[in-house]
Amino acid sequence: MLSVLVSLWPLLAVAHIEVGSAGDGGLLSGLRHPVSGLDHVVAMVAVGLWGAQLGAPAIWLLPISFPLVMALGGLLGVIGVPLPQAELGIALSGVCLGLVVALKVRPPLALALVLVAVFAIFHGHSHGTALPAFGLPLLYATGFVVATGLLHLSGILIGSTNRWPGGELLIRVGGVVVALVGAWFLMLQLPLA
Repeated sequence: MLSVLVSLWPLLAVAHIEVGSAGDGGLLSGLRHPVSGLDHVVAMVAVGLWGAQLGAPAIWLLPISFPLVMALGGLLGVIGVPLPQAELGIALSGVCLGLVVALKVRPPLALALVLVAVFAIFHGHSHGTALPAFGLPLLYATGFVVATGLLHLSGILIGSTNRWPGGELLIRVGGVVVALVGAWFLMLQLPLA
């Protein structure tokens, strides 16, 4: 987990690809968008971690439902439906998802799915508003859904270490790291007093 964060450290300066700067507007731009901000990356990995912690069927339902609901959020962003405080919701997703992993929270599956879906709307909206007005929007959308799925898969693979000695501790520490990154982005979203 730490190596992933360190390798993505330069992306903190970029945070997100701005509207109109999404590159070619196709598949590669879509693949780049979810990894363009560390706040997105840690939340996506946390979904996979939490699914792995919860076991079957959550290990697959959480990471599959997230991109599906995220696509709905993306559509809302594309058609211009406002979502107040979307960046705040994204930051909160890191805090909340990190904490549920760190604390090994085991809610009923339906509640876990609702929590993941709420955050998926915020992430999707951000992706949708970044959809370029040029290029191939369907390929762009496919790219950001695939990249999100790969980040979830990374979380699942890290989460599979729970079978090894010390693996559960590694996962819970990963949850703390996710929550701290989310808290950092949350602080950036709050107005200075």
